Amino acid sequence: MQNGEVEVKPKLARATKNNRDLTAVKFVVMFLFAFWLLGSCFVIIGPGQRGVMMQFGRIEEQILGEGIHVIIPLVNTVEKISVRVQNQEISAEASSKDLQEVYTDVALNWHIIPSAVNLIFQRVGSAPAIVQRIINPAGEEVLKAVMAKYTAEEIITKRGEVKAGVDDHLKSRLANYYIAVDDISLVHVRFSQRFSDAVEAKQIAEQEAKRAEFIAQKAAKEAEAKVNLAKGEAEAQRLLRDSLTPELLTKQAIEKWTGELPLIVGSDVNQVLNLTDIITSHHTALPPE
Repeated sequence: MQNGEVEVKPKLARATKNNRDLTAVKFVVMFLFAFWLLGSCFVIIGPGQRGVMMQFGRIEEQILGEGIHVIIPLVNTVEKISVRVQNQEISAEASSKDLQEVYTDVALNWHIIPSAVNLIFQRVGSAPAIVQRIINPAGEEVLKAVMAKYTAEEIITKRGEVKAGVDDHLKSRLANYYIAVDDISLVHVRFSQRFSDAVEAKQIAEQEAKRAEFIAQKAAKEAEAKVNLAKGEAEAQRLLRDSLTPELLTKQAIEKWTGELPLIVGSDVNQVLNLTDIITSHHTALPPE
């Protein structure tokens, strides 16, 4: 009997310990379940987010704003949607009005209209789906439509007008999906290499033409200046010739005479000319006025 009693006691001890361990495990499980259940009763919507409320998968009209909200676990689920401004780069290949290839890169700032997050989530889905299904296709289509209205030269010279056209069309297009356009930037507008070479050649030709025109104008002005100078010299000579009367020449000769008579050496003998005789004979030869 004593041996039997000794064998029974360890078994009872082990059974008691197992029961205590099982009870502890159950307590931990129940505590965790209760903690999870309690946590599932609340949902926190962060800054710049809205919560789409669903009841057994059906989207409700109620939209949860920022903060903490109480929901029914296992009945309600919440999808958090960002309504912050997001950036999306769109690249498109289009043709201009004069059939030139245009490669355009656009930076689009957009956000979901907060009061319609449940509708866009129901129609389209989350943000990645919105970008892939709505924004990228709409952006490419609008760029092609707008670029087709302008020639390649107008796309360059009327860049602001082109940007405004893209902005207006894209706003109208995305508004149907409850997406607001904040800003659009035409980051890059490129053309084919062939067109770029043609533009460069045209610019070079225009510069050469302007240079040739400048040279021609310069030469014409120089020739005109020479003609005017020649006319001036001729007029000066005419005035000088008209002003050299015999009286003036006589007067100038008298003023410059030093009192010495000029000596003219002949072949035979020396002859002295009398200046007075020369002057008198010169006056006698003049016709009467």
